[in-house]
Amino acid sequence: MKRQSLKENLLYQRKLKGLTQEDLADKTTVGVRTIQRIEKGEVQPHLQTVKLLAVGLEIDVNDLIVLENPKEETIKRKWMLLLHGSPFFGLIIPMANVLFPLFIWISKAEDNKIYDEHGRAVINFHCTINLLLIISLLLFFPFPGFNYFGTAAVYLFGIVLSLKNMMSALSSGTCNYPLSIPFLKPKNV
Repeated sequence: MKRQSLKENLLYQRKLKGLTQEDLADKTTVGVRTIQRIEKGEVQPHLQTVKLLAVGLEIDVNDLIVLENPKEETIKRKWMLLLHGSPFFGLIIPMANVLFPLFIWISKAEDNKIYDEHGRAVINFHCTINLLLIISLLLFFPFPGFNYFGTAAVYLFGIVLSLKNMMSALSSGTCNYPLSIPFLKPKNV
């Protein structure tokens, strides 16, 4: 038996209640355009959006979204935490900020395209950070004062951005590592 998708469930439940997209938007804080895009299958909404739609339809969230494996979301969050958090081992073990995510990426990239995308982003960012740290250390000899500032700035930039992206990956499933050199290019689809 084929399971209904979120878009099919939303459309079915909305019509079952006799609501237009505008009526549903009025009952929730979800915009009409967002409802249209969900029903067309153009977007995968955040869980909070699904909860708002379920409240507006006066149904249970499970009537809109059915997971094949209820533990799948928890497992995905744990892998994302490990992928984005493992570079912090680099504070203790040299090069671990690249090697740990690299090992995780190699083992999980084929399982899910999200692991592949996030893994590439994490590895590219931390390779870039390591390169910048090496450059800042090499500048120590001609410019001793710059070395302390430059190394500290690169280090702090890496830590802050890693924390920000770890939280972003856990909450919304997105990450953004600016200024990364694309050592690992995305797969051509």
